[in-house]
Formats: sequence, C-alpha cells, structure tokens
Amino acid sequence: MQLDLVALTKEANRQISICNACRFCSSYCAVFPAVSAKREHQDHDMIQLANLCHNCRGCYYACQYTPPHEFAINLPGTLAELRHASWIEFAKPKQLAKWISTHAAAWVSIVSLSFLFLIGAMMQFPNPDGLGFYGYLSHNVMVAIFAPAFLLPLALGIWSVHSYWKFVGGGMLHLQDIFEASRAVATMRNLKGGQELGCNFEKKDRYSNGRRHAHQAVLFGFLLCFASTSVATIMHYGLDWPAPYGIWTLPKIFGISGGVLLTIGSLGLWFMRSKADPELGSTSTTTGDQAFVMLTGLVGLSGLMLYAATGTSAVSTFLAIHLSLVMAFFVTLPFSKMMHGFYRMAALLHDAQRKRRLNA
Repeated sequence: MQLDLVALTKEANRQISICNACRFCSSYCAVFPAVSAKREHQDHDMIQLANLCHNCRGCYYACQYTPPHEFAINLPGTLAELRHASWIEFAKPKQLAKWISTHAAAWVSIVSLSFLFLIGAMMQFPNPDGLGFYGYLSHNVMVAIFAPAFLLPLALGIWSVHSYWKFVGGGMLHLQDIFEASRAVATMRNLKGGQELGCNFEKKDRYSNGRRHAHQAVLFGFLLCFASTSVATIMHYGLDWPAPYGIWTLPKIFGISGGVLLTIGSLGLWFMRSKADPELGSTSTTTGDQAFVMLTGLVGLSGLMLYAATGTSAVSTFLAIHLSLVMAFFVTLPFSKMMHGFYRMAALLHDAQRKRRLNA
C-alpha cells in the first residue's frame, strides 16, 4: 500500500463506517469511543483517529469482517498507513520526511555523515587540557555543534505538530486535558487491551504486555537521558561544577539508567516488530521504522559502552560513535518515527478535549 493520503483517508472512512455500525470493539481502546461519538466522519476525523490508534491489533483479531470477507476490514493496517502518510504531509520539508521514512540509505547516509563530521571536529578542535570526554572535544565546541542540531529539528517538529493540531480542530487546552493525556502516555493505557490483558501485536490472537513494557522502557529511558543532560547543564552553568561527574551524581545515575532502559526497550521493540504481521502495520515505512528503533537502541548502548571505556584508549572512538549516533537521532527527529510520540500526545490531548466537552 502506497502513502497516498487521499486514497488512504477514503479507505479508512469506509472501514470506520462499518466499525461504527458493528461496535463490537467499543471497549478496546480510545479509537472506538471516538468513532461512535459521530455518525459520519470527515477527513480531519480520519487523521485524528489514525494518530489515536496505537496499532495494538486486538480489533483485527476480534473482527469477523477481515479478509477474505468481502468487507476486507484491516483497520490497524489502514490507520497505520494513513498515520505515516499524515506525518509526511505535515512535515517540513515533506520530501525529506518521505525519503527518511522509506529508505534505508537515508539512515546509513545520515549516520555516516554525522560520524565523519564528529571525527573532523575532534581533529580540528583538539582539547588536550580538558578533563574526561572534554579532553577530546571541548564543552564549548560540543554546545556549538549540538545546540543547533537539536533546536532546529525540534522547531521543525513542533511546527509539524502545530499544523496537525490546526487540521484536526484542536482548541485551547485545559489542565484536565493535559492530565488525562499524560496519564494515558505514562501507563500506555491503550496498549493494555479492552480486558487489561495487553495487545496482540507480536503474538497475534494471544495477548501480551511486552510491547507496552518495551514502549515504557524507551519512553522513561529517553526522559532519564534528557534529565541527565538537563541536570548536567544546571550543574555546569548554575553551580560552576563542570564534568566529569562521579557515578553517584545525578547526571551519571540518570544517564546510565536511561541508557539501560533505552537499550533494552529498543531491543524488545525491534524483536517484536520482527515477529509481528507486517500487513497490519505500515508496509511502506517498515525500513524507516526499524532503522529508527535500531538507532535509538544504539544511542543507549553506545553511551553505556563509552562510559565503560573510561580511562582506556578506546574512549575517542566510542565518543565519536556515540556523538554521531546522537546527532543522527536529533537531525532526523522531525522526519522519523520519533514524531509518533508528539503526534500521539496531540491526538490524546484532542481526545481528552472531546470527552471533556461531551461531559460538560
């Protein structure tokens, strides 16, 4: 199935209309209450439902209208394709997002260029008087490289999500909406299944909480790594306490635990994706999705290996590898599967608005 936004929207609407008449899956996840809230759905509703779907696949294995039935319902697969097509549509620039999402060569090229760039920076700006990692590349040079490499892609990502928010009709947020959506993300509520038994992603008609737990590991691992960098920044600029830091300091505690969670969670997601039915996901972006999961895991693993190599001659090599992977992660942020977290949060916020207005 190709990433044709118009055709995918039309097909999703056809399948949603049948689901809305059946309503057997009404308790499965947040998608189906949102479907039943309306008799008819517009294009913006389809985009919202696609991003609200967590691809747990329970509805597919419970459905009596899946192929070879003439209705040919494959809601998880159709919404996955539509979801990815919408990300490309809202991305800036769109063609770059399409290339990164669908081509393995894009990931290889970006990681390779990042590695060559970092090696060049370390050769051009040596810092023999620095301590720890800053003995190979000074703190100021790292900031000069990574601040724009993070902030510019982040701005493009926020711009894309803002376009999505306007398209689906998102309004002014209330604290209740933020709390409701944040709780859904933290608990991965929509990956628990209608009977709290988990989803059917990798075990098909059997339930499993593996994907929920792997997602939570990646989410909290990423947040811990971000907290490590944030605390280190405060210590460096606010407390005049530059790196390197000891193992029992907050930057190290957050960083090591975050790296472990990122590595384990990414490995779990990669393994489960290899076992799952590809026809129930986005077949057009499988390569890009797997590359992103692999990159995320390698960021965590390379950080742990860098720490383990402290005091050895291998530090410079592992530092270049780790920093290049981090740079590739940042640069691809607005065009990679990483954006699903931002869009998913926006979809959950919009759904929380819908429920609040319904109960008002």
